[in-house]
Amino acid sequence: MISSFYPPQRTLMGPGPSDVSSRVLGALARPTIGHLDPLFLELMDEIKELLQFAFQTDNALTLPVSAPGSAGMEACFVNLVSPGDKVIVCQNGVFGGRMKENVERCGGIAVMVEDTWGEPVSVDKVEAAFDDHPDAAILAFVHAETSTGVESDAKALCALATRRGALSIVDAVTSVGGIKVCVDEWGADAMYSGTQKCLSCVPGISPVTFGERAVKRINERTHKVQSWFLDMQLVMGYWGGSSKRAYHHTAPVNNLYALHESLVMLQDEGLDAAHARHRHNHLALVAGLEAMGLSMAVDPDYRLPQLNSVVIPEGVDDAALRSALLNEFDLEIGAGLGALAGKTWRIGLMGFGSNERNVVYCLNALEAILQRQGAAITSGKALAAAHAVFSK
Repeated sequence: MISSFYPPQRTLMGPGPSDVSSRVLGALARPTIGHLDPLFLELMDEIKELLQFAFQTDNALTLPVSAPGSAGMEACFVNLVSPGDKVIVCQNGVFGGRMKENVERCGGIAVMVEDTWGEPVSVDKVEAAFDDHPDAAILAFVHAETSTGVESDAKALCALATRRGALSIVDAVTSVGGIKVCVDEWGADAMYSGTQKCLSCVPGISPVTFGERAVKRINERTHKVQSWFLDMQLVMGYWGGSSKRAYHHTAPVNNLYALHESLVMLQDEGLDAAHARHRHNHLALVAGLEAMGLSMAVDPDYRLPQLNSVVIPEGVDDAALRSALLNEFDLEIGAGLGALAGKTWRIGLMGFGSNERNVVYCLNALEAILQRQGAAITSGKALAAAHAVFSK
């Protein structure tokens, strides 16, 4: 007979999900109420306001999609891309490729701008793509590429799209809460994120925001959005904030309790303080890794503090090391993806999980397994290097 499932207490330092605080888990366990209950409708308004804070926007069309970050991506594309539209898609990792897939499934034409995995999107290449395709309707790019640990210049890319008369769609799944995200300042037209990264909430919700130009395009569509569930004109009947809301779907009530709590925590800490914390812990981790003799895969100028891409030393068994970390230390780190599979590890320091304890625990565990595998590392130096950063 199948019995209840009780998972172990892991330390999640991969590319997501990240560690979830007891406050958020406690919120998840509160009594379920109806998705049209007046009290829940009040909570929805607070979630919208808190998401506007997290995105740094006044956009009225800001809400949590009741599905993971991939659904937030799809929501942006199905509402903004029509058959025959040219969309300039930037790819410098896995998730630019998913954008391309979305464009093509909407009947659009993807104009690819490709950069080396581990490097940011080239603004000059995007400019050249607009020169070659002046009729491009949309520019799509990933702000924080989770597969590589690279940050691209979202402000410059959004400004370029606006100057060329195109809308911008920005993947900020790994950005929001970890590094600066300013929708209104950048002039981003549509942006989506995820709850399981730097917001340190449970997986399953995707915050999205649409600016005035994007809303105008949605309202001027001459045919239905191909996805009924993600059609923003329908969803806004439920999330629109009026006193009478139209039933659209049964919202994941308890997950939204959790999101509300995680956003309250971000509000209480403050965005600048959250960004500084991610940066400080990142610098300590890097100092420890480099003292051990490991090297980072991404240049410091565009290295993400919340997603650290580390070069796997020669002779190290990648899969065996990650398995040992999980089974012996209950510690999860991420493998490389695509072109970087077997070449890098991805160590997450996201949201609640970005703390001194996790940095020290990860360095100790990594050193122990690497020593056992006979890797050419320097032992006994990592913690001192990390603590030197923490003490500043």
